[in-house]
Amino acid sequence: MNDRRAFFKSLVGGAAEPEVAAADPWLDRYSRQLVLPEWSEAAQRRLQAASVLVVGAGALGSPVATYLAGAGVGRLGIVDDGDVELSNLHRQHLHFTPDVGVPKAQSAAAKLAFLNPDIVVEPYRAPFSPAMVEGQDLVVDCTDSFAVRYAVNAACCATGVPLVEGGVTGLTGLVMAIRPGESACYRCAFPAEPADAPSCAEAGILGPAAGVIGSLQALEALKLLAGLPALTDAFLQVDLATLDFLRVTVRRRDDCPDCSGT
Repeated sequence: MNDRRAFFKSLVGGAAEPEVAAADPWLDRYSRQLVLPEWSEAAQRRLQAASVLVVGAGALGSPVATYLAGAGVGRLGIVDDGDVELSNLHRQHLHFTPDVGVPKAQSAAAKLAFLNPDIVVEPYRAPFSPAMVEGQDLVVDCTDSFAVRYAVNAACCATGVPLVEGGVTGLTGLVMAIRPGESACYRCAFPAEPADAPSCAEAGILGPAAGVIGSLQALEALKLLAGLPALTDAFLQVDLATLDFLRVTVRRRDDCPDCSGT
């Protein structure tokens, strides 16, 4: 592994011979993350063997799916029952103007296949169902519906599948990583849906705000998959108008209907 790490460092420094770098496309594709001290070939192989379900192929799902596909997650399921709309395009970068009217799951899967043809991308043009969580190694919730968010959390707690939650509205967002049975779940942090939460159509949203939150979700997903410390037993509240990041500690609730039995 030391020789390999030296090889990767020579790639970063530009000293490697081109024919050596091209000899192994797998190493070349992932060399910039493999050279990280926090990463390893074992971590990369875990990604390659992992199956991840991304629920929602919109503003958050676009950066999440892009980064997970680029990082080398072996199998990505993309769940979305909607079609691409013109109003989506300023913040949902997996979809282009010619995709208007195309199912979002299909549109996203087509772009991801171009990004990384070595992985399997499975589009599901359907609403989320708890049965979809079975057999997954991780779920990333990228929906804008509180009802779906709680349904995803309950399904992950019931099956013990790790989950990364996220939400964004206007210039504010939230990210939370969950290991069911070990850390606080989403319902532990937020026992009930807020009564007056505005939708994106009502509150508005800037594309880069969704990009920031989705990127943080993807980062937490990769850390969970690789066995690195993640944002568990806490959530990160982000104010992108002021660039303030607040980490809020959360504890498991003994009376939580989703995770108290796990």
